[in-house]
Amino acid sequence: MTDEDTALGEAADAAEAASNTKALDVVARSGFAVMALIHIVIGAIAVALALGEPGQAEPTGAIEQLAANPWGPAVMWACLVGCVGLSLWQLSEATLRARRLPAGQRLGKLISSGFLAVAYGSVGLSFAGFAVGMRGDSGDSTKDFSTALMRGPFGVPALIALGLTVIGVGIYFIVKGIRKQFKDELHHFEGTRRGKIISALGVTGHAAKGVALNLVGLLFVVAAAQNQPGESTGLDGSLKALRDHPAGPYLLMAIAAGLISYGVFALIRAKYGRM
Repeated sequence: MTDEDTALGEAADAAEAASNTKALDVVARSGFAVMALIHIVIGAIAVALALGEPGQAEPTGAIEQLAANPWGPAVMWACLVGCVGLSLWQLSEATLRARRLPAGQRLGKLISSGFLAVAYGSVGLSFAGFAVGMRGDSGDSTKDFSTALMRGPFGVPALIALGLTVIGVGIYFIVKGIRKQFKDELHHFEGTRRGKIISALGVTGHAAKGVALNLVGLLFVVAAAQNQPGESTGLDGSLKALRDHPAGPYLLMAIAAGLISYGVFALIRAKYGRM
């Protein structure tokens, strides 16, 4: 090993130690709590959609609900801090903590945690926008991003690759739920009656979140195949498209219940989970 390799290793160790600070732990846990609330609110909005009511079952729709109180701006800034902290923590999971894993696991961690770091960061930007009075729409942002990507030199393959990546992360969540791999993150209630309830929430929630991500990824792929980037409308568009099928409202209710279950699980994980 050269002196340069040694220096890089020591720098990575120092960065990993910095990412293990109590401050980042507290902020990242608050970020988990924020994302938990967003999932619960999105699940509630999805229930309303299944019943024929209007709403936006996406992060901006949920953020709008959270902002609708007298302390809205303060809540938005606090949620922004939590999301940024959680994004940084996921980034360290994807890079610093994954560097000692075998190559295959390291690649999987890079994709899954890297995707989540970007996702949490984008939600944080939405909170920032609401805090300063610039209220956006996740569906419109997704369409604009897809359109810009399609105009690039590798437009169709890039959008298909993005869709397949989202589907891959969705499958990861489904497998994680079915195999109860989340138990590695939450030992506090292991072997108790509460633990069985929390485990059921984890299985249901992870599976539902995975299905929702698969729907979003599928829209990316379809939009690319049909050369219609405007069809990639994110989670809200995916759920509304599902609602229009004969059995759609029932499937939508099931996904909504799963997203709420994931939110409740994530709240418990935010408090007691291993970071």
